[in-house]
Amino acid sequence: MNASIALAMKPGDGGSAANNDLDDVRLAAGGDVAAFERLYHRHVARVHSLVSRMLEPELADEVTQDVFVRVWAKLGTFRGDAAFSTWLHRVTVNLVLGQRKKLGIRRERYLPDAEAVLDRTSGAEPRAAIGAEFEAGMRRLPDRAREVFILHDVEGFKHREVAEMLGVTTGTTKAQLHRARMLMRKYLSP
Repeated sequence: MNASIALAMKPGDGGSAANNDLDDVRLAAGGDVAAFERLYHRHVARVHSLVSRMLEPELADEVTQDVFVRVWAKLGTFRGDAAFSTWLHRVTVNLVLGQRKKLGIRRERYLPDAEAVLDRTSGAEPRAAIGAEFEAGMRRLPDRAREVFILHDVEGFKHREVAEMLGVTTGTTKAQLHRARMLMRKYLSP
């Protein structure tokens, strides 16, 4: 698939995502671009959100497009053992982790500027400001703790699924999640 196809897609007619994914995967794997467009529109917002949280937001558009280019190329490898959305998120996480490694993105454990910003915020912020504070707190988390926190608490995956995506044990994901939650409490407390 040409990368420009993903940008040119228009919203489909909708329907139940759970009921339509398997049919559309089969059709798209056979070359049906309209079926792939429907998959794209059902899942692009969640993939973009995941990418922007795991990478820097300015990379999200390009990496999201890369995810769907890769999905188009790998649709034939989808066996249906898990839901398509789980497989898609595994592809996304793998691509994001590869991108981070390629770019050498390593955040400091504590970012002085972010800490100063959080120190100046009061506990009685409007809802939008709390969301921004939450996002800033997530950005401060160490890499692995951030990945587990996003996949488990934000995206809703189970520890077993997160462990599979990241290539670690469920014990590791539980420990990293606990660490992330403790740090987030610290970052968000007034």
